[in-house]
Amino acid sequence: MSRILWDCREISTPFLPQLHTHEENVAWFLGDLMPENQVWVAEQDGQVVGYIGYREGWIQHLFVHPSMQGRGIGPLLLAKAMASGGQVELWTFQQNTRARRFYEARGFRPVEFTDGSGNEERAPDVRYLWSP
Repeated sequence: MSRILWDCREISTPFLPQLHTHEENVAWFLGDLMPENQVWVAEQDGQVVGYIGYREGWIQHLFVHPSMQGRGIGPLLLAKAMASGGQVELWTFQQNTRARRFYEARGFRPVEFTDGSGNEERAPDVRYLWSP
């Protein structure tokens, strides 16, 4: 999962800084993401190619390796998080037009725009909401 996050930052969102090492990312996955959220992975040939971390009403992380994007993995992972049928929120970066198109095509709507001062990347972001 750390490799997917790293590669997505390098390839899909090069405007974002790499703030953490692989080791720091792994520690975050093990210490925060996984204990506090349900985490599901998508695999191909025994390799993790995507993952989602979510709890009721909130998507914390959804990443698909850049080489695997456009193959239906993201929608399947997102559907898992939305299976409860309740309202769902998430953040993404304003510059991440591919992610924004992805969420908007699935009925998410932007409800808050920020200047990025509240995230560690200091990049403008947008909060999305999906309601049944």
